Amino acid sequence: MKTLELMKARHSVRHFIDRPLDAETIDALQAEIDACNAESGMHIQLITDEPEAFHAGKPTYGQFKGCRNYLTIVGPKGKDEETGYYGERIVLKAQELGVNSCWVALTYRKGKTQGVESNGEKRYLVVALGYGETDGATHKIKSISDVSDYKTGDPDWYKAGIEAALLAPTAMNQQKFRFERNGNKVKAKAGMGFYTNIDLGIVKYHFELGAGKEHFTWA
Repeated sequence: MKTLELMKARHSVRHFIDRPLDAETIDALQAEIDACNAESGMHIQLITDEPEAFHAGKPTYGQFKGCRNYLTIVGPKGKDEETGYYGERIVLKAQELGVNSCWVALTYRKGKTQGVESNGEKRYLVVALGYGETDGATHKIKSISDVSDYKTGDPDWYKAGIEAALLAPTAMNQQKFRFERNGNKVKAKAGMGFYTNIDLGIVKYHFELGAGKEHFTWA
């Protein structure tokens, strides 16, 4: 599946069926996690067949049902943007493998969540993984003019990048970000609100995929 199709197809899923991740899928996810950690200095970990974080033995816990797999996103303090950027890279890899996902900041059992935090590191959040009862649903998104200075006549790559960014998941679907362009230099800014710096990392990863990294540099 092409990258844009992956972004369009991926939606938050909170109810999962009782089907374990197979060995081939786990290996592919782990390879992507290892590559992201090596590139970023993060300490993202894949946890499989673990029911306690989302209380999978209960009919529902919070908004979740049947979740037994997740990413524990751990890294050095001050890495909010990297959390979003590399976490979303893994999320889209999961989508390519047919695995549904949901970014989760609050509605999980923090004291029961597995994963190692070394000195100087923190757990930012988790990402629920598994095979969903459905593939999730689309949500209303803002317009290009709401989140950027795009105007008629601007390069096609700039518009494509913003359109890809608008497909990015953000906390509470708030989409509090803005893009500005000066030639081939693009500035992305986070707005005020919860987790907006993590959201910015997710959004920048989407923008890069849509625009093509060869067309611009970050300001």
